[in-house]
Parts: sequence; C-alpha cells; structure tokens
Amino acid sequence: MLAQGQGHRVRVWDRRKGLDLAEVLQGSQILISAVSMAGVRPVVEAVRQVGIPPQAILVSATKGLDPLQLLTPTQIWGATFPEQPLVVLSGPNLSAEIRQGLPAAAVVASRDPWAAVQVQYALSSERFRLYTSNDPLGVELGGTLKNVIAIAVGVCDGLQLGANARAALVTRGLAEMIRVGSKLGARAETFNGLSGLGDLLATCHSSLSRNYRVGYGLGQGKPLSQILVEMEGTAEGVYTAPVVVKIAAQHGIPVPITQEVHRLLQGQTTPTAALTRLMERQLTSE
Repeated sequence: MLAQGQGHRVRVWDRRKGLDLAEVLQGSQILISAVSMAGVRPVVEAVRQVGIPPQAILVSATKGLDPLQLLTPTQIWGATFPEQPLVVLSGPNLSAEIRQGLPAAAVVASRDPWAAVQVQYALSSERFRLYTSNDPLGVELGGTLKNVIAIAVGVCDGLQLGANARAALVTRGLAEMIRVGSKLGARAETFNGLSGLGDLLATCHSSLSRNYRVGYGLGQGKPLSQILVEMEGTAEGVYTAPVVVKIAAQHGIPVPITQEVHRLLQGQTTPTAALTRLMERQLTSE
C-alpha cells in the first residue's frame, strides 16, 4: 500500500493462494517479507528454489526469533542469500493504523547504506516517515523483544495495577531489552529510538497490539488457549519469550520480566505470583 502510493508497481505473493512465485519475483528490485516468524524458513526456501534478481534488496519486516537456531529473521535470510543487500524494517507501526493512513514513522536498517536509502525513498510518504540506521541487529531485536514486554504490560493492566506499575514495567522492560541486545552485539542507543522505545510504547499502550491483548487476557484470568483462539493473527511475543529465556541463559543475561512472562505462558505461575516475585527481587541500583 505504501509503495503503491509512491507510484511503484507492487506484486503480492501469498503461499496460501497458489500464486506463481517466479512470476511475482521476476524483475523485482525490492522484496519485502512480512510473514510471521513461523513462516520465515518456508518462504526463504520457496524463494531459494525460484531464485531472485542479483541486485534485489531483501527487506524483512518480521518481528520474532527462530526457536531452533536462535536467529533473527534477517540472519536466516542472510544465510541463504549472502550476496543480497539485506534491510530490516521496524518501528511503532500498528497495522490497523497504517491501513487507515494515520501518520507513522519507522526505521530501515542495513549494513549497506545504499540499500537502506533505496528502501527509505521507496516507502516514505507524507504519512509515513522513514529513518535509516546502520544497526540492523539492534533495530530487529528492538521490534522483537518489546513483544514480550507488551505481554507483561497487558497483564499489569488486566490486573488493574495502575499507571505507576505500567510505567515501571515499560522502563525496566526497556532496560532488559538493552541488556539482551547489547550482549548480542547491537548498539544500546538503538533501543532508545523508534524501533526500540518507540515500538515498545506503541505496543504497550494500545489494545490494537495482539501481544498486549494476550497479556490483558491473562491478567483477567483467561487461559492462553482461549485468548489465542479468539485472536486474529499471531502474537509473536508468545513464541519469542522462550527463545529469549534460552538466549539469556546461554549468555548469563538477567531477564526477570521475560522469565515471568515465560512461566505465565507455560502455565507455571499466575499473574499475581509473577508480580510478587518481581517486586520481591533483591534490591539493586538502576
């Protein structure tokens, strides 16, 4: 929709509709993958079998982590297409508001400055402002890790714990995101931008966010299975939490909020018990 508004020819491929992928990819200059994390590997394989134009820019808009190899979506794309320019697109972009044409901003990040600028100018409009970054890992992790924190904030609101508790969770959640990202090689300052703090604020303060709605339902005592059945689309934070816990264990990173969200999603604790453990943690400095 954004690219069409800028006068570009856009072709869409949906694996469920049996379209000819080779025809869709032929002559393409920018390829945008906006599938769920579970769909990344199947789509990568489908594209590999068909092949893509040598200089086509691959753009990933997926926010998740691979549970098998603990990789980001762009790392999966890069392993299969090491010669292609890779770009990450992320930011506080609730899809319902984008479809309404409401103003928004995001980040396109790449180790290839030319590729980031090409995508920036292809998608930017008077209603959608794009900034470039040379920290694709930080931009990608910001959009991924905030989904888990959004579940925690949803739980907080479901329990009606108030604005003070919500603010504390968002702030300490951001600190948790920075710890994980920095340990994995991202720049800490990236998480203070649109793809980190910006996306975190949008996701934690809107009922349009699927991850927030998962947490809110859990806070109200609903079982996770019921919440997911009633929800349209994928709440990536549900599947990201156990991967982050695994990564944190490997690297010795404290992630208390993510750990409690993971336990809650696994049915190993209750919202009230999770809150109690977070509040009773050993006192420390900020």
